[in-house]
Amino acid sequence: MLKRDAVALARSSAPVFAALGDTTRLQLVQRLCDGQYYSISQLCAGTALSRQGITKHLLVLERAGIVKSARRGRETHFAFAPGAILPVQSYLDYVSTQWDLALARLQEFVEAPEASAVKPAAN
Repeated sequence: MLKRDAVALARSSAPVFAALGDTTRLQLVQRLCDGQYYSISQLCAGTALSRQGITKHLLVLERAGIVKSARRGRETHFAFAPGAILPVQSYLDYVSTQWDLALARLQEFVEAPEASAVKPAAN
């Protein structure tokens, strides 16, 4: 991956990271990961959050493309939309590769014979 491609991927991934940077939103995504659509009432069950609170979090997730919504009668139902996560996974794979390469270079430097030899200080 070219560096400019990685920068573009980082920029496009930032809204997803921002949306997932909240514990409540992470819990909502976890509940929605089974692929089923849930109403706001169903998502409120078992939480201390109000319908308005859940709605606010779902709208943040929807703007980031992490969830999708569908009207069913008078209610809006939400489901997980994995498409937004795939580019983020590619970016994290790229960053992981960069770290692996950096750590390999560090290991090579530390284990090099010249690095282990102690040079006397000059007077």
